Parts: sequence; C-alpha cells; structure tokens
Amino acid sequence: MATFKGMISVLLLTLNTLFWGVPLIVLTLLKVITPVQRYRLWILNVLCAVALNWIGVNLWWMKRWLKPQVQYSVPDSLSPDQWWLVISNHRSWTDIFILLMAVHRRVPMPRFFLKRQLIWIPIVGLAFWALEFPFMRRFSRDQITANPKLATVDRQSTERMCRQARQAPIAIFNFVEGTRFTPAKRDAQLSPYQHLMRPKAGGIAQVLSLLGDQLNGILDVTISYANPSPTFWGFLCGQEAPITLHAKQLAIPQWMYESNYHEEKQHKERFHAWINSLWQEKDALLDNQTDHD
Repeated sequence: MATFKGMISVLLLTLNTLFWGVPLIVLTLLKVITPVQRYRLWILNVLCAVALNWIGVNLWWMKRWLKPQVQYSVPDSLSPDQWWLVISNHRSWTDIFILLMAVHRRVPMPRFFLKRQLIWIPIVGLAFWALEFPFMRRFSRDQITANPKLATVDRQSTERMCRQARQAPIAIFNFVEGTRFTPAKRDAQLSPYQHLMRPKAGGIAQVLSLLGDQLNGILDVTISYANPSPTFWGFLCGQEAPITLHAKQLAIPQWMYESNYHEEKQHKERFHAWINSLWQEKDALLDNQTDHD
C-alpha cells in the first residue's frame, strides 16, 4: 500500500510539473530572445508566478494525500514584500517541501543555492535556470590550487542573483552545510556537532555584502525529524514520522554589512564564530527534540 501511495505521489508530482512546464518553456524562450531588460524583468516576474503556482499545487495535494505530521513555528513578521535570507540545516530532499509548507506566499519567490548537476533534471532544471537560481560548482581545494580562478566561479553566480534581487523582493534559501546530514558524513568531516555538519559562512557573507540593508532579516530554520534516516521516497509514501520546523528571525548586526569576508582574515573569522555559535544553539535544539521523540 505504501509503495502504491508513493507511485501515485510521483505521478501527481510529474503531472503537475508537466502542466506548468508548458508556460515555463514558452516564457523561458521569450526571456532568452527578448533584448530589452525591463521586458525581461516582466517575464521573470511571470515565471515566478508560474513557479509559485507549481509549488502551491504540490503543497495542496501533499497536505491532503500524504497528510504529513508537521509542526511549524514561524515568526508573524514575514512578508512577501520583503527581502529575506533563509538558512537551514539539511537532512533530506523533503526539507524543501517542508520549508515551503511553512513559508509559501509568506515570503517572496524562493531562490535556493543548488548543486550544478540539478540543472539536468527535466523541466525543473530549466525552471531553476530561467528563474536565475545560483548554481554552485563546489570545486575541491586541489582544483582551486591548480586553477585559482575557480574560487570565484560560485561567487560570480551568487553576485548575479543578488544583482537581480535588488529589482524585486526575494527569499534566498541556503542550506549552509552544503550537503545532507548523515552520521557517516558527520564523522568523516570531524564535525563538532551531534546532529549537524559544519556550516559554511561564505555564501551568507556574500549575500549580506551584496544586498546590504535591503535585507529585512535572516530567518534561521531548524528542521527535526523523528525518523533518524528520513528519505524523500518515504515522505512520498506517506510514511514519514513526525517533523518539526522551528524558525526564528535574526537581526543583522551592522558589522556584517561592513565586512569583507573573502579579503580580510579577521572578517572571515568573525563570520565563522557567529555561525558556529548559531549552529551550537541549533544542535542543542535538535538534541532536545530528539529527547522528546
């Protein structure tokens, strides 16, 4: 029965993607051939509306068909007319839909930092590209040592997104650990946390330096699963154990606007101290959630 439910869920997800994929492809072609910037921005706004409808339909059937056991705690101050930086821990592909269930249409159209390989997903990858999501290459240290120019590739992708973000409100989502948590990855990384990977501060620092005081705040999200090994397939089968999402708004200290993360060592150290302190609090919260499950 669970497998059948999962197959129906995949079918619903596919049909919804195909339906909204038609206007997406047409609008993407128009965006590519339109030379005037203000018309391109208008097409981008329509693309955002298409994407929000795709998200909304998915959330509608997921809530009614899968009936996930999710508890949310989200600030009342959120607005789709403001700029937000959303940071979160990362356990499963399910995280994306749980996040969207909590903040859909309460914040602007989201943009996620994505692995470049995701651009090859049919229709969805095209949507990511058309909506100007930042794709991360994640070069190894050895590759960067051999070719130092590679160190700026991800920064340039983020810069393009932030430059566009000044034109209209945006919610930038960043899973700052860079990968999904597993105990094996945690141990291999020698992470000091029980439930988390080491956080990366570079993306946050760059967004803050590029958007500055245009950002209305940072939304710090902690997602906790009662299931120690959550999977997206388990979620689609309606078998995921209870999930808790806690979000809190963080004020942005003035020093963050003035720092130069990539050029000044002391600024980098200050950012790392800030996010490591935040991750210590998050790890304690997850530990408390685990004790209650």
